[in-house]
Amino acid sequence: MYEVCFCQELFKRGLKFKRQVDISIVYDGMTFDEGLRLDVLVEELIICELKAVDQINSVWEAQIISHLKLAGKRLGFLINLICLLLKMASKELGPGCLRVLVAESLR
Repeated sequence: MYEVCFCQELFKRGLKFKRQVDISIVYDGMTFDEGLRLDVLVEELIICELKAVDQINSVWEAQIISHLKLAGKRLGFLINLICLLLKMASKELGPGCLRVLVAESLR
C-alpha cells in the first residue's frame, strides 16, 4: 500500500520510476537474477527503500548500500514511512525517519 502511494506522489511530480526492480548478482563468472529487488528506482538514479516500522534497523542500511553497489548507483534513500506520517504535521523529521545513503565506491 505504501509503495503504491509513494509512487503515485512521484508520478504526480512528473518523475519516472520503476517498482520492484530485480538486481543481478555476478559471482564466480555466473550471473544470478533472483533474490534481490529494489523497492523503487527513481529516474534511473536513486534507489528508494521503503519501510513502515517504529525504528530503522542497521541491517536495512547495509542492505541499501549493497543494493547501491550492485546496481551501480550512488544515491539511495531509506525511508521510514510510519515515522514520516507521524512527524509530518510538526515538520520535524528525526533521525529515525529518513536516511540518505551514498555508495562510497562502485566496482
